[in-house]
Amino acid sequence: MNTKVILSVAIMTVFMLGYYGVSSVAFAQYMGNVGSQGETGQNTLEETLLLAERRIQAAQSNPSSGSGTPYLDASGVVGASVIAGAVFGGIAAAFFVRARSGKYAAMGRG
Repeated sequence: MNTKVILSVAIMTVFMLGYYGVSSVAFAQYMGNVGSQGETGQNTLEETLLLAERRIQAAQSNPSSGSGTPYLDASGVVGASVIAGAVFGGIAAAFFVRARSGKYAAMGRG
């Protein structure tokens, strides 16, 4: 009885902490500081739009450069996925091999 109560309170605590933790985060990006005279700092909206247009022009003028994400590199997306799959697959294979023999293996199954 006490174990069920403690477990349910722990689960509710985790959910409540997650709920209140997410709701207190501010999702805002400040692009410039506005002074008392109305002057703005660097990275105003106009400057950000100009930089974005220059990035688009640079990407269109050099189509062979790609996005810069090395997909097939070991530090890229596919490379890291293959390495992680090999590591965890090897660990799983070792567990499967160990489970086939031993004290608790079922009799008559290999």
